[in-house]
Amino acid sequence: MNVFSIMKKFTLTLLIALGVAFVPATAYAAKGMVKIWEQDWTGNLVFSKLAEIILAEHMDYKVKQVFMTGTAGWEAIAAGDIDISFEIWPSYNADAKARYFAEYGGDGSVAYVTESGVIGASDYYVPRYVCEGDAARGIEAVAPDLCMHAKGECSNCGLEKLNQYAEVFATPETAPKGRLVGCPVAGWGCDDQQRLDLNGVNFESVELGTDTAQWAELTAAYKRGDPILVYAWEPLWIFAAYDLVGIGIPKNEDGSCWPACGWPEDVTFQSSNPDFAKKHPDVITMMKNMKLSNAQQAPMIYDVDVEKMTPEESVRKWMDANPDVWKSWLP
Repeated sequence: MNVFSIMKKFTLTLLIALGVAFVPATAYAAKGMVKIWEQDWTGNLVFSKLAEIILAEHMDYKVKQVFMTGTAGWEAIAAGDIDISFEIWPSYNADAKARYFAEYGGDGSVAYVTESGVIGASDYYVPRYVCEGDAARGIEAVAPDLCMHAKGECSNCGLEKLNQYAEVFATPETAPKGRLVGCPVAGWGCDDQQRLDLNGVNFESVELGTDTAQWAELTAAYKRGDPILVYAWEPLWIFAAYDLVGIGIPKNEDGSCWPACGWPEDVTFQSSNPDFAKKHPDVITMMKNMKLSNAQQAPMIYDVDVEKMTPEESVRKWMDANPDVWKSWLP
């Protein structure tokens, strides 16, 4: 008998003597595999990574992220090749809703689980110091009425107030009109100038060509403490970086008022394969509990998009800072 056999027998004898059962790593007894539909925007990446960590480290599941784009993901969920998905945007998935979801007249091959908590919205925003000033920075309020909507003092009132502050937001290129840093790309079809004109607002919408240029302009103005009016959408990292207030453009309840009003809100949701939901009700319970507001998600998006963290680094940082939140999601 060689030395390796002797050592093997000795080790096994010692483990038995100590009452330690040896279980190969490949025999790890998890509840099963959960396959998550990974998509291509930061909000989905952090949502999915957050779910992966909770399922793998706190609910005894193995987890696999499966990257797919477009309709292929829906087909995979319906077929059972993917189990669950997070932060689905209704406005980009109208056809999928009508085909797969029973709630919308579909065949029921994909199950609607719950709202995710993230609500897609767009507005025209100003830094809070424009309305309220910032004594610490020596900034005085130059347009106090523009934050009335955010304070709940009026509804859809922001555009009505803009004309009295046209001079505040004017630049040499737009004077005597005020300046809106509008939707950055014409192809996005935001129709900002039409909206301003239809509402009788004496402002000019300026397109900067890219969202990178847009946020660079916002950053520069914010650092100087200058007034700026800018089109933006939520959720987005800028809301973690800067204190911004939406002025309240007219709401779009059914789409009929476009372009005088804004985009309808997108109430994002989670979904699953129906058979998976029946077999793993604890996962579905976790998903129903797992809700992130725009404000809660924004710091994670900021860490990925601006600080260049990986989604996992960003999510673990957030989990360390918010244990009471995510632990309350556990079934």
